[in-house]
Amino acid sequence: MAPSSGAAGDSTSGNKKPSLAIPKVGGGLALNTAAAGELPRDLINSPRGGGGPKATAPYRDDALLPPISPRKEGTKCLVLDLDETLVHSSFKPVDRCDFIVPVEIEGRVHQVYVAKRPFVDDFMKRMGELYEIVVFTASLAKYADPVLDLLDVHKVVDHRLFRESCSCFKGSYVKDMGRMGRELNKIMILDNSPHSYAFNPENAIPCESWFNDYEDTELRELTGIFEQLADPAVDDVMVALEKMKISAPVSLSTDESDSGSYEERAAETGSDQEEED
Repeated sequence: MAPSSGAAGDSTSGNKKPSLAIPKVGGGLALNTAAAGELPRDLINSPRGGGGPKATAPYRDDALLPPISPRKEGTKCLVLDLDETLVHSSFKPVDRCDFIVPVEIEGRVHQVYVAKRPFVDDFMKRMGELYEIVVFTASLAKYADPVLDLLDVHKVVDHRLFRESCSCFKGSYVKDMGRMGRELNKIMILDNSPHSYAFNPENAIPCESWFNDYEDTELRELTGIFEQLADPAVDDVMVALEKMKISAPVSLSTDESDSGSYEERAAETGSDQEEED
């Protein structure tokens, strides 16, 4: 991914510039809900509302998620990445976007233009019927939470996890399935970045990064695979993924770099715009 794209996606590489301080675990973040039309929290399927656990904090020291709810008892857990997997976001105006989210960074409000990957609505609806759904992003909650408020039209996302729930390793943000509080043979992650699932490649279903190809059919094609894996007869998803030749070992190297955090790219974008002005 090139920094010049101005994408607001997940960050999987080390810091390039000073960025917003990551809040201490349990500290939470103030959210700008204007982009969600000031939707009341009881109408949004978000664990940040009511008396439930905060989405920005582990449920307890050894588990990121609370116990599975009775209505999802017996289902497997599906962890979905956000940026370049379900959506693509940009700090620069684009020809085609589905919604715009204002994000304040270092005292300056940036408009984030968000485009939905083809078939994402149908995909999420079907996955919500089959799995306990977790969206786990390496982006900050102040960007990702309002995006999810608008993206989750079928209210299927059971839990939201953000950057502070990632494990920092060799300059990358890794999403550790071993910390989720679910049996490893019952949990899978769909992510476009191999860095994200470096600790658990045997639980991963890789996908192509999506930016603006509106002929893309990956989510539609993956639906059938996930329907097979949701079958109660599949006792161990790691064994199943190996047999299907979907999971593959990955190497987490500091030599590989991504495009930096979204606020870092926003700062770069802002500089570019100032120069153009």
